[in-house]
Amino acid sequence: MNTLKNMRIFVRVADGASFAGAARALDMTTPQVSKAISELEAHLRTRLLHRTTRKLALTDAGKRYLARCRDIIALVDVSEAEAGAASAAPSGTLRLHAPASFGQVFVVPALARFLEQYPDVEADLLLSSRVPDLLEENIDVSLRLAASQLPDSGLVSARICRMASVLCAAPQYLAAHGAPRSLDELAQHTRVRLQAPHYTVEHWLFDGPDGTTKLAIPPGRLRVNTADSLTAALVSGCGVAPVPLLSALAALRNGSLVRVLPEYELQGTNVYAVYASRLYLDAKVKTWIEFLRAFVERVLAASDGEAIARLPRSADR
Repeated sequence: MNTLKNMRIFVRVADGASFAGAARALDMTTPQVSKAISELEAHLRTRLLHRTTRKLALTDAGKRYLARCRDIIALVDVSEAEAGAASAAPSGTLRLHAPASFGQVFVVPALARFLEQYPDVEADLLLSSRVPDLLEENIDVSLRLAASQLPDSGLVSARICRMASVLCAAPQYLAAHGAPRSLDELAQHTRVRLQAPHYTVEHWLFDGPDGTTKLAIPPGRLRVNTADSLTAALVSGCGVAPVPLLSALAALRNGSLVRVLPEYELQGTNVYAVYASRLYLDAKVKTWIEFLRAFVERVLAASDGEAIARLPRSADR
């Protein structure tokens, strides 16, 4: 017996309260429909329908079973649709959002290769620190930064990567205020705070010789909303702060910033891809998320460790 098929027939019969109507809708004969219901009842060892010459009515067991059948059929349909979408070739317009700094470093080059590999896809890319409304603005995938987990929003998220952060400051700031030699000394310095949508950092986490230490970050006199603006503020001598490595890398290499307390490893920044729903996920969306994750992982694996090892330190200057 094909249980799932008979479930579908049962739902159709129950919806129309008719064997004949279900037979017409399913392109079957009435005896075939009747046999399917009888097989289902025999399998379950319970009556699902009261039958008279004039009408059909669900039994109490039939009512409960009908609700379960609807749930099961819906799950099967979603699973089949997802499997079909996964195997379909990506096509159509992909509408994307990313924070500006991450977008310029990762998304633009990844998207160029993605479009080359999938010629039936077009893309609209919005680079902005503003967090868009996916449904209102018709955006397929939005990239968001978070120190840990994203807040619960009812949307679906998939982590793309974790980016290393580097505690740094400008040489002129350190010359004027001294380079901190410990976390206790760091607490006496001006700390610039990154405050962006879904990314308000109220403390810094350090892993070092004495384990994990949390350092509270006061609101301070200067708050910025992007990693690039944080880098610019530090280069101007505004204080000390951890910055995602790739945002600070150019300034660190040319010496306009140097590392502070390099013996400590800082909490990184998580990057998430956010989209509206897992149900009937379009092939271009699923493929793009997987493509971007793999692209970013390759770039980070090739650059992070070597880049950090070669950076100038405050003690070296």
